[in-house]
Amino acid sequence: MLKCSTSLWSADLANLGAEIRRVEPFSERFHIDVADGHYVHNLLFFPDQVKAMRSHTKTPFEVHLMVTDPMSWIEPFVEAGADGIMFCFDAVSNPGEVLQKIRAAGKQAGVSLLITESLDLVEPYWELLDVLTIVGTAMGIKGASMDASVPGKIRQAKQIIKDRGLRTEVEADGGIRRETVPLLKAAGADFIVPGSLMFKENPVEMRAWLASL
Repeated sequence: MLKCSTSLWSADLANLGAEIRRVEPFSERFHIDVADGHYVHNLLFFPDQVKAMRSHTKTPFEVHLMVTDPMSWIEPFVEAGADGIMFCFDAVSNPGEVLQKIRAAGKQAGVSLLITESLDLVEPYWELLDVLTIVGTAMGIKGASMDASVPGKIRQAKQIIKDRGLRTEVEADGGIRRETVPLLKAAGADFIVPGSLMFKENPVEMRAWLASL
């Protein structure tokens, strides 16, 4: 069954503690988008905020760094309680160095690939990847439709993982809707990153629907 890395960007940001507790039973982990206003034109989540949220749940926190300098943010988010950290592939010149720093901190390491980026970019780093996030919309945009290339990219990634005997999880992020989730399931995604699908619907009914796919 598809697992949920629930995006807290879509929660009621004025009541995060209550929102976390409300959907916690239906979430395998929480996806926390971090934006610095430079890599994307948003400002989202920061270490002290994540530290404050940490006290509301034991569910793992997956921090997605949409920032221009991922290396400088690893330690602050580790200290804040992150269980996994992923970053945008095109934000750094040496992805392997960043992945190794995350893993050295004892955390799950991942990268996110933009719509325009090929899986070929990941080739040197598969052994360092715990999570590969396939982004289906323009980075930093909420509510957009999923690009049609995503299911094919997921299938390709899953085949590489199978052929190499890896345990890398493939996650789909962006455009997670009732009409797109079945396509992601069929493609072999391990996780989806639901936002409004979780917070704007009844999470009990939504998870029952996911289980029926």
